[in-house]
Amino acid sequence: MIIIKNAQQIEKMRKSCALVKEAHGLLAQAIVPDITTRELDELVTKFLKLRGAKASFKNYRGFPKSICVSINEEIVHGIPGTRRLREGDIVSIDVGAYFGGFHGDAARTYAVGNVAPRAKELIEVTKQSFFAGMKYARAGHFLHEISAAVQEYAESHGFGVIEDYVGHGIGAELHESPEIPNFRQKSRGAKLRPGMTLAIEPMISMGSADIVILDDEWTAITKDGGMAAHYEDTVLITHGDPEIMTL
Repeated sequence: MIIIKNAQQIEKMRKSCALVKEAHGLLAQAIVPDITTRELDELVTKFLKLRGAKASFKNYRGFPKSICVSINEEIVHGIPGTRRLREGDIVSIDVGAYFGGFHGDAARTYAVGNVAPRAKELIEVTKQSFFAGMKYARAGHFLHEISAAVQEYAESHGFGVIEDYVGHGIGAELHESPEIPNFRQKSRGAKLRPGMTLAIEPMISMGSADIVILDDEWTAITKDGGMAAHYEDTVLITHGDPEIMTL
């Protein structure tokens, strides 16, 4: 069942989403060569605690850390630890904040220092594939239109779309209905209505879209070792243009 949020619930979500946005602002300044992924996790953990919020991902289905940090060929769900970022890496960071009974969720892929031109293009195309989908994130349209637009944009630039993971509804629960694929669907999916809150998150690869799960049972990597990028925002469907709550 898709939960339509009322005005009071939406206002609460704006607050949790604002914390996610601010956390990403801190991360953008902190990401430099030689910093460890654990230090990035600690940065967000301390920030959220200071603001009276909780990390949405900590202990969610057993995930051990506050944020997901995925480097280069890692697609999603990388576990922060002692690994240090290196010049030329790209790093995808997913942040969720729980505040006032509601979640906000957003992911970004960052360049670490100077990166190869194709890696830089991958980051930008992943981001723009999200905005291609936003053209259809309006009341009266259908979910499949968002999904198809994401795939079409990414593939038109020679990149692959990860199909093993999808976006999702979000609100009082981190993952709510509906699922939001980043690739074309045979069915048209749910009709968009004002008050829907959706976490739309393209995951795009430089090569094959096939994945492998590492022994930690969380980290997903590309099977061919090609780089991957991730971009996500929490979006509110309105009577007009969509409101990107984490941007």
